Amino acid sequence: MDAISQRLKGQLTHIIYRNEENGYTVARFQPDDGGKQTVVVGSLLGVEKGEKLICQGYWTNNKRHGKQFQVEQFEQQLPQSPEDIERYLSSGQIRGVGPTFAKRIVAKFGKETLDVIENSPEKLLDVRGISQNKLDLIISSWQEQQKARSLIIFLQKNGISPAFAQKIYKKYGSESIAKIKQNPYCLANDIEGIGFTKADEIAKKMGLQQEDPKRVSAALLYLLQELAGQGHSCYPLQSFLQEGGQMLALGQEQLQGPLAQLKDKKEVFVERFWDESKGQDERLIWSKSLYYQEKDIIEQLDRLNKYPQTWAEDIDIESELELAQKNTAIDLAPEQLEAVRRSLSHKLHIITGGPGTGKSTITKIILNILSRHSDTICLAAPTGRAAKRLAEVTGQEASTIHSLLSIGIGAYYNQHIRNMEELDCDVLIVDEASMIDTTLMAILLHALPHHAKLILVGDVDQLPSVGPGNVLDDLMGSDKLAVTRLKEIFRQAANSKIVRNAHKINQGIFPDIQTEADADFFFIPKANAAEAAQMIPELMAKRLPKRYSFDAKKDIQLLCPIHKGELGTRALNKSLQKALNPNGPKKDKIERGEQVFYLGDKVMQLKNDYEKGVYNGDIGYIRKITPAEKTFMVEMDGKTMIEYQYQDLQNMDLAYAVSVHKYQGSEAPCILMPIHESQYSLLFRNLVYTAITRGKRLVVLIGSKKALHIAVRNQRMRKRYSGLLWLLQDPSEKKLPAIQIAPLPNSPEYPDWLERHFPDEV
Repeated sequence: MDAISQRLKGQLTHIIYRNEENGYTVARFQPDDGGKQTVVVGSLLGVEKGEKLICQGYWTNNKRHGKQFQVEQFEQQLPQSPEDIERYLSSGQIRGVGPTFAKRIVAKFGKETLDVIENSPEKLLDVRGISQNKLDLIISSWQEQQKARSLIIFLQKNGISPAFAQKIYKKYGSESIAKIKQNPYCLANDIEGIGFTKADEIAKKMGLQQEDPKRVSAALLYLLQELAGQGHSCYPLQSFLQEGGQMLALGQEQLQGPLAQLKDKKEVFVERFWDESKGQDERLIWSKSLYYQEKDIIEQLDRLNKYPQTWAEDIDIESELELAQKNTAIDLAPEQLEAVRRSLSHKLHIITGGPGTGKSTITKIILNILSRHSDTICLAAPTGRAAKRLAEVTGQEASTIHSLLSIGIGAYYNQHIRNMEELDCDVLIVDEASMIDTTLMAILLHALPHHAKLILVGDVDQLPSVGPGNVLDDLMGSDKLAVTRLKEIFRQAANSKIVRNAHKINQGIFPDIQTEADADFFFIPKANAAEAAQMIPELMAKRLPKRYSFDAKKDIQLLCPIHKGELGTRALNKSLQKALNPNGPKKDKIERGEQVFYLGDKVMQLKNDYEKGVYNGDIGYIRKITPAEKTFMVEMDGKTMIEYQYQDLQNMDLAYAVSVHKYQGSEAPCILMPIHESQYSLLFRNLVYTAITRGKRLVVLIGSKKALHIAVRNQRMRKRYSGLLWLLQDPSEKKLPAIQIAPLPNSPEYPDWLERHFPDEV
């Protein structure tokens, strides 16, 4: 049942707690009707002790703190009586005025005090002890308070929660209202939590027309941002304009003017390439950031290739190979020997291969050799779990790429590049390289010194990165790096049904799903989705832990192809929360819309938080909830306890069930995955391949054989547009073929033809 909205009028008598970052406040409040003093909670930016408020909200019952009034909106009322005015000025809200001066000022001006401060502040010089300097401080502070007060009123009138007021004021300061009036769409770009849709609502309330260039420009930038969220670093221009027109309910011709302005301001970039597969030219559009990042990747690879690895020139490769095999008691196969040779002889090298092909063995041999020639070898991986596994395999310290590069607060690419310190290393080996997106690769390459060797290790047949781009695959298709593709499965790994089936699936062959008692791969047939969904909690909570001595929360991970439906992450997280955290409802909880988080819940970080040092895909457990302060503590894998604010839950979700994409780079002792025709839109071969290669000891698929057949046969993946390979083309290859039909230079069609085929020349 929804809470009933009510009004509460009275005075703020005491501030119990305030978060200065977001304005969240817990305070005591005395209602004007003479009722019992109560507690109000909510975002109360700029409100101080002694102020009169009209609050709009609803009553709640907190298990620990009792009855509270949750403020959704509020209106500040300046105090009227001399006593209330003195109390207000004594609160310290106006700099330069404390209890002593508040008493003197009110004694002189009485009820007119605030009117004097607002309209005739020079009269304050008549108060004993107030100098010109103090008066200037009082005036400045009063004006700041009035601007903050005006901002809250303005935002609330335009449907923006006071919770955003602190962020907006922190970003724009005293110019907040003017900035929003000038272009309300700036909120979509600058304020986290206010996207284009919300900014568009504000703009409509302010009277902006549907075809206003500000609206169209903001929508085009928003669409590029959304496409980047789907993995595209660029997009075909014609398709982009079609989607933009549909989103805005405008014709494509109405987008051309704002698009041209964005191009002129270098907010977007459009380039033309010859598409051999289509036999025609293709125009692609980039956002500014991703265009520069893809260009930077190419420039940095050229820089690294330009300089020799002088420190490694004297390495006798064959002698070192013989010594390394002796030291490690490992006999390398011919394919592995060649991979090590190329890693030693080439400055930039990619090693790719599926499970059981010896990538870890090759990495150990490379390290054994290079450690005799350099003291500065760095190991890194995109995620904390992948870094931990790399350290376990090699016996050497490994870190996440983010921590290696000291990527800090504020995820702005140009700031990273400007403030970045060059890595002190001769060699950098990066595992799980298929997970590296465009932005991270550009930053990583910038950090490498001229002489450094870079070895990227990964499985290109897995899903591409969560972030935009198709970097590893694109780099393998270029001539900038040497590439070794491992294909042979070694004897020990071949005994694993997980490994054998992974390679079968990758080759489009239906896996072996016959039940064998001691096997590490099982298929449980359940043609009915509801029956499969009902069985999964029992498997995870009881049967698998009992049979294999697994910890139900830590050792078993459910991976889902989709989020929606009976076999999606959302529904299964709810059922698994009940099964795996049954005592949760008896403890403290946090509510976010319909989602409830309990003490002990398994959770996943959904977005990089550089300040906290946690990254997209990190998994942890809620260990403490403090309702009074609206904070909670999460123990992340391999990390200390990390404090979060309730508002941080927008970047967190339950992690009993997660998407295959989110679990890339991680492994678990046991992987369980539903596979059913209801997931048809995402039944791809590389998705199933990626999922089962996440299992170390056991993989269990539950669902229908038909769905598994569909996935194994479906080699097509959703098209992901990346400009990296096209940007790598030689400039001469980007022009039209030699034979072409062109209109006469003086004809009406000629200017349009010239613009379409040679945009850089017009």
